Amino acid sequence: MLLSERKGDGTIPHHPYAKWDGAHWVLAALGELGYPLGDESLLPLREQVYEWLLSEEHVSYTEARPYRHHPSATLMRTIKERPRIHASMEGNAIWYLLKLGLFDDRATELVRRLLKMQWPDGGWNCDGDPKAVNSSFMESLLPLRGLALHAKATGSSSSKLAARRAADVFLKRRMYKRVKNGAVIDREFIRLHYPCYWHYDILFGLVVICEAGYIKDSRCGDALDLLEARRLPNEGFPVESKYYRGANARGGRSLVRWGQVSERVSNEFATIDALWVLKQAGRLTV
Repeated sequence: MLLSERKGDGTIPHHPYAKWDGAHWVLAALGELGYPLGDESLLPLREQVYEWLLSEEHVSYTEARPYRHHPSATLMRTIKERPRIHASMEGNAIWYLLKLGLFDDRATELVRRLLKMQWPDGGWNCDGDPKAVNSSFMESLLPLRGLALHAKATGSSSSKLAARRAADVFLKRRMYKRVKNGAVIDREFIRLHYPCYWHYDILFGLVVICEAGYIKDSRCGDALDLLEARRLPNEGFPVESKYYRGANARGGRSLVRWGQVSERVSNEFATIDALWVLKQAGRLTV
């Protein structure tokens, strides 16, 4: 179903970032599902993504974000240190191009862009408010995922360091808490979803932290406790909320039904991820 709307030339007739049926999201979903490496029929979708992310229009938008409140010269200096970027776009593309065996030299520009625009605290943010000084969970998780895989695949020390710094954005907040007072940053962070797309929750965060090699960090403990508490009597895990709509919707549509959405019923996709995370964390012996 994910590939059912391809035209004769192999492309999908939507903007690559169209939620959630554009080429960008279709390739990301295939990566999540473990689709076979190197399928050349996916090359037209890759070209759609490159045409978008490497376009002058996208670069111009990335490097000249519109800022609210007519910032002062002092705030503009802050912005220069913390350039605004929808880094989840580049991060996700790097990840799925590697996962699907479609990565080539052109994708190194996406890596370079993330390294260049990483914030002092290790993450990224697209917030147009010049007073924003903390990285965004939503804009930092997918870059962490992409750079961590890039480091493993290529041996890049720059990507490895950047991924380590990005992981600290989450670890120092124990995956879902405010640094100042330990309060939950956002209630949706502690609910389970699948797929998350560019959104964040503790399960998706733990999956990425696990992929990056930091699941044994003690600061994951509280989030792992919360995840274990979601386990149902049948040993599965639920999806409590979703970010997609049905195939006939005009926006935010998914051609795939990603299992049950209920606090009381297991979802196979969430269960697979949760059990893998818990096993890698040493909390699952079976």
